[in-house]
Amino acid sequence: MKDYSLDFRQKIMDVYHNEPLSQKAIANRFCVALSFVQKLLKQYRETQNIGPRTER
Repeated sequence: MKDYSLDFRQKIMDVYHNEPLSQKAIANRFCVALSFVQKLLKQYRETQNIGPRTER
């Protein structure tokens, strides 16, 4: 599966920080899985980085 672009990830983060939407609503808006939004937010909290993880 191809990683989402950094620009796309930043758009999700911008909506999360600037609009009063639930994580589920954000996932629906961007047509991604709720788990992706949750993992992106967790990764940002832990590393301050939203780029694709290199280790898998």
